[in-house]
Amino acid sequence: MLRVVVVGGGWAGCAASLTAKKAGADEVLLIERCDMLLGTGLVGGIMRNNGRYTAAEEGIAMGCGELFEVADHVSRHKNIEFPGHKHAFLYDITAIEPAVKKKLLCYGVDVLTETRITDIKRAGQAITSVITAQGREIPGDIFVETTGTAGPAGNCAKFGNGCVMCIYRCPTFGPRVSIAGRAGIKEKMGVNTDGSTGAMSGSCKLHKESLSDDIIRELQQKGVVVRPIPEFLKKGDKMLARKACQQYAGKDFADNVVLLDTGHAKLMSPYFPLELLRQVPGFEKARFEDPYSGGIGNSIRFLAISPVNRYLQTKGLENLFCAGEKAGPLVGHTEAIITGSLAGHNGVRQAKGFPLIKIPETLACGDILDQVNKALETEEGLAKRYTFSGGLYFQRMQEKGTYSTDREEIKRRVDQSGMMGIFDGPIR
Repeated sequence: MLRVVVVGGGWAGCAASLTAKKAGADEVLLIERCDMLLGTGLVGGIMRNNGRYTAAEEGIAMGCGELFEVADHVSRHKNIEFPGHKHAFLYDITAIEPAVKKKLLCYGVDVLTETRITDIKRAGQAITSVITAQGREIPGDIFVETTGTAGPAGNCAKFGNGCVMCIYRCPTFGPRVSIAGRAGIKEKMGVNTDGSTGAMSGSCKLHKESLSDDIIRELQQKGVVVRPIPEFLKKGDKMLARKACQQYAGKDFADNVVLLDTGHAKLMSPYFPLELLRQVPGFEKARFEDPYSGGIGNSIRFLAISPVNRYLQTKGLENLFCAGEKAGPLVGHTEAIITGSLAGHNGVRQAKGFPLIKIPETLACGDILDQVNKALETEEGLAKRYTFSGGLYFQRMQEKGTYSTDREEIKRRVDQSGMMGIFDGPIR
């Protein structure tokens, strides 16, 4: 009986659980330390913008489309534009988690929430079990780590503005613990262009009802509001340079208050001092929803990146795979779903004695993993951020010709790569 244990219930962990189950694992256990799944997906909400459309359609063609389809289904707005981004879908952050959990349960994934893993047991180059904070031992054959790279609160205080009670909720549910780190694997930390450590999470939520009536109406009708701010309120490029989501760090985001409707009003800034924000017309009564101290900062990320190969197998351990931010300085839900899908699938391949696979570089999903893998080998690479939706990698997609919104073209490319439906059934 093959048991796969996935630690971390964000987008990557959910994706890994689905592909592991479809690949033929007898039992898949998804463990999450908080009381809800999806992690930053509970505040994110943006899908299919720019090259993420291409990546999502590649994922669907490869057979890992369930989570993309769920997000599409609960989207409040589709095919909208905001500064620097086209054809974006904005899913409802209040509807997404129950919908994803229902999908996992329908596939037979066992979900265990409010369970924090604090240690591991290993034999040689393999992990044999993980240990909960209450001392329960959970054995497995294959482990997939998707614990992320943010927090705990001590790191946020060390590298940022201190704990602001972000979506990770470390004070409530306990700090993140790295499985690879507990196994003795030396992990890497991302850096910024100025040499500082860590990157600040890219946005905050505003309580929608605290905004002016005209802003609320425009958000609900169009999905996006862009309001220019006076010169004396502009925060400049120094703060934006610290954003993990560099695709939202252009001049438009320094010169304007940019809001997206994801259920709450998503403020596309890591933080905005409240006394300044309230001087912008329409924001006189604004209050932050999450992080609750979003006027001074947000979560600090990229503090525990695992060394991985192109199969997303953690180097130094035979049966540990990783995905999401653990696999490199990757940014975004789509990126997490793709890496999670590959990690879960390859974990079952490893257990069944089949050759591991990688996504070919002819596909955007494979090329970004190749670029990230190379970046982890250099100090300069640790200062870069990789996302399908902007920055250097979206530029690379355009230059290579892999960016497309033509579904049939994307399907043909996936078919030619030999990856059509690869994640959609048992490994034989």
